[in-house]
Amino acid sequence: MSYGDPNNPYGAPQQQPGYGQPQGQAPGYGYPQAPPLGQQPYGVGAPQTMPGNVSAARVMMWVIVGLQVIGAGIFAVAAATINAAQKDDSLKDNSAFQQLADYSTGRLWALVVFAIAWGVFAAVLATKFTSGGNGTRITLLVFGIITAVLGLWPFTIVGLVHLVLAVLIACFVGGSKGKAWFNRPRY
Repeated sequence: MSYGDPNNPYGAPQQQPGYGQPQGQAPGYGYPQAPPLGQQPYGVGAPQTMPGNVSAARVMMWVIVGLQVIGAGIFAVAAATINAAQKDDSLKDNSAFQQLADYSTGRLWALVVFAIAWGVFAAVLATKFTSGGNGTRITLLVFGIITAVLGLWPFTIVGLVHLVLAVLIACFVGGSKGKAWFNRPRY
């Protein structure tokens, strides 16, 4: 049997030129043709520089890091103040002290640890904006959603700034420009 024999089961499929074959492609076994010289095969339209809204989300992440440091400092000072005031009997008649004493020092130190841990997590994510892929984008979305929920419920008044920043981060990273940035090809 020869290559051009229509009865050869191992030969090339027989087609008449112009029927069933897309214009501009040579007959073959379905392998893609190489792109023309001067064109990129992958990443066409991928951003080469970070889009403005993604860059703004990175700045907002650093603002959250700063707010976490400030919050941890406030919780630490409050815990130390309550601990010192509990040893001083003269402050027990003060109503402001009684309001602070409602929080145990253990709970406040736990909030210090949580604020520092959340700030470190935010800092790590903020450094991943230039090198991270789609997993970083998804982690940033989850971080933004959890931060927004925490800004609503336990830390309502103080958490309003966190709420706004977290919603903006989730929107900017989850949008089409954020998706294109985190899914861009890396060489």
